[in-house]
Amino acid sequence: MHASKPGGGPRGSLLIVSSPSGAGKTTLCKRLRAEFPNIGFSVSYTTRKPRPGETDGVEYNFVSMERFQEMAARDEFAEYAMVHGNMYGTAANQVRDALVQGRDLLFDIDFQGGRQLRRHFPEEVVLVFILPPSLRELERRLRQRATDADEVIAQRLKVARSELAHYDEYDYLIVNEQLEPAYDALRAIYVASLHARPRQAARARALIDGQEALPW
Repeated sequence: MHASKPGGGPRGSLLIVSSPSGAGKTTLCKRLRAEFPNIGFSVSYTTRKPRPGETDGVEYNFVSMERFQEMAARDEFAEYAMVHGNMYGTAANQVRDALVQGRDLLFDIDFQGGRQLRRHFPEEVVLVFILPPSLRELERRLRQRATDADEVIAQRLKVARSELAHYDEYDYLIVNEQLEPAYDALRAIYVASLHARPRQAARARALIDGQEALPW
């Protein structure tokens, strides 16, 4: 059980947002963090090379395969998986510290990572999957980014089909056809999660335990 932090206050939550590459989860996550600056962003470790405009320690912690394997061997990851031929992982101490301190963390990870985190933290995890309106539109968005070669785009579309098959592992599905409605849905899910029973149960128990001090 992971219902409350020391002192009886609510623990943090783990909001996991996944989608096929190009479906818009990064844009949606950035907007959520801009509106709710209290949400911490889980900066994953990865063995892939930085893309133009990415900064080490901001979008990802970029490490060698050797270092990643050493960290995995020391059990330093709460979750890790291979995606598109590269390793990605979340530092376990970052997750534990946030939960105990009552801080929320936002994750931009795939279904493999979400599955592992839910197994370790079943009460704190909220899983959201961002769906593209169609695979044709997903292909258009990938080509519009102009960062990948044709063969890479073809591989991403192939992987997208396999990722979509895991939709039933998620609590919520959001179709990102237009940014505003998609963001409104993500925002509503996060706000609702703040009032979920596991998160607020400690407050209810505190009221019950202290009821002898009430005026009636």
